[in-house]
Amino acid sequence: MPETADLKKRREQGREFLPKFDSNGLLSAVVVDAASKDVRMVAFMDQLALDKTIETGIAHFHSRSRGRLWMKGESSGNVLRVQSVLVDCDQDAIVLVCEAAGPTCHTGETSCFFRKLSGGELERVKT
Repeated sequence: MPETADLKKRREQGREFLPKFDSNGLLSAVVVDAASKDVRMVAFMDQLALDKTIETGIAHFHSRSRGRLWMKGESSGNVLRVQSVLVDCDQDAIVLVCEAAGPTCHTGETSCFFRKLSGGELERVKT
């Protein structure tokens, strides 16, 4: 169903939080470290994950591979405490500014973005 002009205006110019989920019921979430401002990870949120994040102050996501709600750090203890939620102009993506309790990447790296593309190959980023 196409978005009405009124809803578009409310999303883009108003004060209401009206998240715009994609056809799979997801929106993109970028996690940024509160202290360093480094990007820690990118994940997806459905309505349940968004609601749990807002309710608890701990980052929750929709795990596409598991097909369920996933709290970051549920097994490792490396939770992400949300300091603020930034919402983009059309409300289809958010940035979670977080304090991390440890490494964010499942590989044990501080950030999932620990490599850069250089000359057609991946090179480790100095941290």
